[in-house]
Amino acid sequence: MDSLVIVDAANVVGSVPDGWWRDRHGAAERLRDALPGYATEGLPGLVPPPLELVLVVEGAARGVESVEGVRVVAATGSGDDRIVQLVADEAADRDCLVVTADRELRDRVQALGARVTGPRAVWGRGRGASPA
Repeated sequence: MDSLVIVDAANVVGSVPDGWWRDRHGAAERLRDALPGYATEGLPGLVPPPLELVLVVEGAARGVESVEGVRVVAATGSGDDRIVQLVADEAADRDCLVVTADRELRDRVQALGARVTGPRAVWGRGRGASPA
């Protein structure tokens, strides 16, 4: 079964001071559009291919749609709570990596057996580079 990579959109987008706060929806779409290649190529040094990518959006970014290679899940409340629920529901029998810098969220998902890494794993290197 493919590994599961869950990306905390608000946290990853917020890690780059590129004016994302003026257009949260557009910033989440730019992040989504930077991710599909990882589904087939993997995250070097972290997760081999193939993998399932899930981008969790919240607030003004709700309404961002899925694209091939990236399933977008809109949190109806807290994005962190939705990520924890996804780990609990979908990662019991497979490797799971959560991409976030949020310390509390890291602790919560690690308690469920997920691994964690920071935003640079998907944002800021190679094809995942944040547009300036």
